[in-house]
Parts: sequence; C-alpha cells; structure tokens
Amino acid sequence: MWKQAKAPSLAEMEAMAHEVFERLPKGFRALCEGVIIRVDDFPTDEVLDEMQAQSEFDLLGLFQGVGLPQQSNNDIARLPNMIWLYRRPILDYWAEHEETLGHIVRHVLIHEIGHHFGLSDADMEAIEAQAG
Repeated sequence: MWKQAKAPSLAEMEAMAHEVFERLPKGFRALCEGVIIRVDDFPTDEVLDEMQAQSEFDLLGLFQGVGLPQQSNNDIARLPNMIWLYRRPILDYWAEHEETLGHIVRHVLIHEIGHHFGLSDADMEAIEAQAG
C-alpha cells in the first residue's frame, strides 16, 4: 500500500497552498490581493539569522513585506508582500503529529496571512475555524 506514497514536491505543495487559499473565506482572500504565496524547501540563511532560528526546521512559514496596518498611500514603490511556506520543516512537523498535511498547510498559511493583517492569535483561530 505504501509503495507509491511520497512526499509532495515543491510544485505540488505550492498547488496545495493555493487550493487551501481558495477555500478561505472570500472577504479574507479579497484583502490579500497582491500577496504572493511561494514554497521553498527551507528558509534562507539570512532568514534563519534574522529570525534567530536554532535550526532550518524551526520555521514552517514566513510573511515578508509590509503588513496592512503599516501601509500608507505615501509609500514608495516596494517589493510585493510574500508568504513563504517551507516544505521540509512542514513535512517534518507532519511526520511527528497526528494532523493531516492539508490541515498543517492551512494553519501555517492562515498564520502567515495573519501577519499581513496584524491579526491576533484569536483572530487567526476564528478564521481557521471558518475555513473548516
């Protein structure tokens, strides 16, 4: 039965993240216009240093950019906001917990989008509950 089972590739996990995003509440998604979702195996060394991570497996995701509460109409042109999901740490977490991979991806995605909005943990939990 497990002979054909394999971990999703970067492209497959990115497709999964986009599918999860499309199932989030419509109003929530609408406010995310212009946010780019990407998947990489691990965070860069610069990100690990900036986040003071002990290991490359410490971060499951990251929001990079200027969150909505900090944006202004007077802002100069800047790079687009991005949400990074890190495949290998997510797979490692999945292997050690009882949650489905889709649930973990949804949780990390909502958490990182929450940083875009400046949401509290309680706000993110409510959105995750709505997303089902």
